[in-house]
Amino acid sequence: MGSIRVGVSGWDYDDWRGPFYPTSQPRTQHLAYVASRLDTVECNATFYSLTTPTAVRRWRDVLPQGWVMAIKGSRFITHGRRLREVRTPLANFFASGVLELGDRLGPVLWQLPPRMRVDAEVLDAFLDLLPRDTEAAAALAAEHDDRVATPAFGPKEHRRLRHVLEVRDPRALCPETVHLLRRHGAALAFSHSSRWPYVEEVTAGFVYLRLHGPGALYASAYGDDLAWWAARIRAWHEGGQPEDAVRLTDLPVAEQPERDVYVYFDNDAEGVAPLEALALRSLLDSPDRPLECG
Repeated sequence: MGSIRVGVSGWDYDDWRGPFYPTSQPRTQHLAYVASRLDTVECNATFYSLTTPTAVRRWRDVLPQGWVMAIKGSRFITHGRRLREVRTPLANFFASGVLELGDRLGPVLWQLPPRMRVDAEVLDAFLDLLPRDTEAAAALAAEHDDRVATPAFGPKEHRRLRHVLEVRDPRALCPETVHLLRRHGAALAFSHSSRWPYVEEVTAGFVYLRLHGPGALYASAYGDDLAWWAARIRAWHEGGQPEDAVRLTDLPVAEQPERDVYVYFDNDAEGVAPLEALALRSLLDSPDRPLECG
């Protein structure tokens, strides 16, 4: 059975105090508060630097059973190395502690730079390196170098890993990228904003939607358009797609009874993101409210 998870990108924002967080709540309790109100969260910290097992275990310990945290892949891999010669950096990333999330570990998001024309051979090699389960991730993590002082390989259990690619350069949003992602079972992020191109190609058995704001990047609200988004999300969740899906190909979409759909609001200014996540969750949970897409 598929599920729809609605959350936010990051949680450590001072201007969420008042609009979302209680004003008196300590910063150390913000993640627990998000976990009590929403379904999931993207961790931004892992994009900027390697984490530590201690930090990850602290996150894991406040997340309820059945809750998941998506992890942003290291920008050293995506922006520094631009996906080239990244076996050791990938080993360091997975050894740094992210596997300590255990069953709370959600998809891993690899966000490419806005001006990065993807070479098909490079992308193919990168996708081939990505571990598909926690056992493969732990084996890769064992190849870490001395940049990881205290490696951790997570619980000894077999769980699948999901990977997502966010493409921001229009030259890289092409049928060849879609074909490669489909072949490797990785998802293309449906990344909506006023700055980057938006595409709705289902390339994996799940959908990953990022909402950066319809106007000012990171700072504008979707408002009444949330009902339109809710209808699209339901269509993806039910194994189909909207009639007016924005596509690059005419490839058939694999039929399935239900898909997992992950939705992250990244319009974080002044607490808009968590408030709209709650509003969208309410729309999706209202069976009496008809929603039309297309």
